[in-house]
Amino acid sequence: MEQANVDLIHREGKGKLSYQGSVAHKLLANDFDVNGLRTNDTLLYDEWKAIDTAVIKEAQQRLNAVNMLIGRGLTYNIPNGLSKTVLAYQDMSDIEEAEVNMDGISKGRRDRPEYDISYLPLPIFHKDFSFTAREIAASRNGNMPLDTSMAELATRKVSEKIEEFVVVGSSNYTFGGGTIYGLLDAPNRNTGNLTAHWNDSAASGTTIKTDVLDMKQELIDDRFYGPYGVWIPTAFETPLDDDYTTGYPKTIRSRLAEIAGVDNVTVVDTMTADNVVMFQLSSDVVRIVIGLSIVTVEWDSEGGLRHNFKVMAIMVPQVRYTQALRSGIAHYS
Repeated sequence: MEQANVDLIHREGKGKLSYQGSVAHKLLANDFDVNGLRTNDTLLYDEWKAIDTAVIKEAQQRLNAVNMLIGRGLTYNIPNGLSKTVLAYQDMSDIEEAEVNMDGISKGRRDRPEYDISYLPLPIFHKDFSFTAREIAASRNGNMPLDTSMAELATRKVSEKIEEFVVVGSSNYTFGGGTIYGLLDAPNRNTGNLTAHWNDSAASGTTIKTDVLDMKQELIDDRFYGPYGVWIPTAFETPLDDDYTTGYPKTIRSRLAEIAGVDNVTVVDTMTADNVVMFQLSSDVVRIVIGLSIVTVEWDSEGGLRHNFKVMAIMVPQVRYTQALRSGIAHYS
């Protein structure tokens, strides 16, 4: 088996950075801007456009949960995220209630919130593919575009992994004093039991509505008042299109949409079977930290005979709760 080629960037005396390898050189020369790896040295403009179109199309299809959060503005952008490995953030405690008197002259109790510093790892999600120099030349000589199926497949794998982290979480992924959690494994989330799995014969429009109302009440009790999103697994989608009850002219899905504060019920492929999660649609509950949107970069090897590509992204969920351990997430199974 061939040895891997490793590019290095390291710090020498007096803080000077040095590099080893062409990829490291381009990153360093462009201040870690990933666009420095996207040049027309190998691919023509139209070839890059074809790959980017395939990548964007596939990402939109697979990033159901992520695209919903981004569409709601529940994001935090980190400039030049490739040069950072963790996000340091603070949470704040509450302070005492206000005082009430007639003249406002008496001295009030003075207090101040307490802050805790936490850390969120910023890993790179990535998948590689490649073309040989002959494949690129043949596509041009025959007036045939490059086959973008590998780009689509690589993007699908990256998208699925990002979705998995957002929904299910990865509590075993720790770095820099922090851990990445998703909605289904977040500490301090509210948990409970479904009356019946929504695709079981024992479930009905009434029992499903009761489950959603119970989750909503848990969030209200923790002082999260909506609006709410509800994520369900694929197996629960079809039952929601059944009649709510005999003689009622609406589906179960329509009845759930009538519950005050419920903004949407969304099918998410990566939801674990027989699990439902409701959460407040606000950035103090969950947001996507974006250090690098899905992008494709390129470098050559084998003396220029092979052109390697990597679909990569830094898009990490940040699930949040208060210092009093109140959470805007309700997870029932």
